[in-house]
Amino acid sequence: MALRFEILGRFNRARAAKLTLPHFVCETPLFMPVGTQGTIKGLTTSQLEEIGCHIILGNTYHLALRPTSELIHEMGGLHKFMNWPRALLTDSGGFQMVSLLHLADITEKGVTFQSPVDGKPMLLTPEESIQIQNRIGADIIMALDDVVKTTITGPRIEEAMYRTLRWIDRCIAAHKRPHEQNLFGIVQGGLDPVLRDICVRGLVDRNLPGYAIGGLAGGEDKDSFWRVVAQCTAALPEDKPRYVMGVGYPLDIVVCSALGADMYDCVYPTRTARFGTALIPEGVLKLKHQAMANDTRPIDPTCECTVCKKYSRAYIHCLATKEAMGSILISYHNLYYMMKLSRDLHSSIVDGRFPEFVCTFLQKMFPKGDVPQWVCNAMEAAGIDISSCCTPPDTNHANDVTRPDNNTSDCPKEESNEVL
Repeated sequence: MALRFEILGRFNRARAAKLTLPHFVCETPLFMPVGTQGTIKGLTTSQLEEIGCHIILGNTYHLALRPTSELIHEMGGLHKFMNWPRALLTDSGGFQMVSLLHLADITEKGVTFQSPVDGKPMLLTPEESIQIQNRIGADIIMALDDVVKTTITGPRIEEAMYRTLRWIDRCIAAHKRPHEQNLFGIVQGGLDPVLRDICVRGLVDRNLPGYAIGGLAGGEDKDSFWRVVAQCTAALPEDKPRYVMGVGYPLDIVVCSALGADMYDCVYPTRTARFGTALIPEGVLKLKHQAMANDTRPIDPTCECTVCKKYSRAYIHCLATKEAMGSILISYHNLYYMMKLSRDLHSSIVDGRFPEFVCTFLQKMFPKGDVPQWVCNAMEAAGIDISSCCTPPDTNHANDVTRPDNNTSDCPKEESNEVL
């Protein structure tokens, strides 16, 4: 095992930890930006270091297509290839084959899909997924699982969960670099607590370096979402990292951290930046709106990032509608926001002031006290009193600030064929 996980502080279920990986010592809770093709679109690796990014997520499927895992291996692995000295995590490649290529067929052998290059049928097996990831060389690699959206019901959910458990054994057997790369298993089972429990117990029996909670952020209601997270984190080992896949809304990350999760990833902060939307403590700021055209303030007056120190909303509004630089500047700010959120979560737990942090966060996002009921339910389960956040203060909510719709699904890793 090439991983150490040391818990530095707790508040009820929430925990802050030091995660030591081959290429970097990370602090949790942490958010991992998605760098599909070995890059976060528009940002250099130096800029990602500058904003405090600890782990980048790479996409096995896209990297295997181009430039190919063989070439990456010949170049000394993805760290050297993309000039990233810190940690990397690669997904299994299966999710994109199901979500991007509609002619995919999952059988016991693996995922058969239509090649986007020449249209011929191709097969991705658990063994091949691990071999590709071994060549890429990320610090954390993900098992190939049978992915089913949480909006699907019926026997398919149970079939996928049991297949995921069978495939983990094939992944473990195929893994040739266990002393350099950490194989995480993925808990499946849809919204069925019985199936989730069976999957958790099966994966824990395999004594893996870490565990992911998969199959969420795909359209389920938020009350079901947090309950699955709460159930899985309660049953997973205390001394191993817990990764909730595909979660990127700041509110969801705060809630999941309160429930005992440690790691998150999503395209949301960078994808929303390309539509001119910036993350701020009050929610989101839509910089393409005409109201921004003459606004001399920074994106967020409380933010210390380079973009907020140097540029006005008016300038970025001008760029966001016409120039690539607009999405680059907003991406930089959004990822800085996510890294600061991660640091603040970590330090508030270590310093014993996590409930105060949660209340301050919710008061900024919901100044009228209209905290969604699912958040109230989740915080009650986490043992955090947020009653002070639910009384309306005398604050006028700015018209140019909106909040994400937190009653719908989170951010699926790939909503379209667009590559980050």
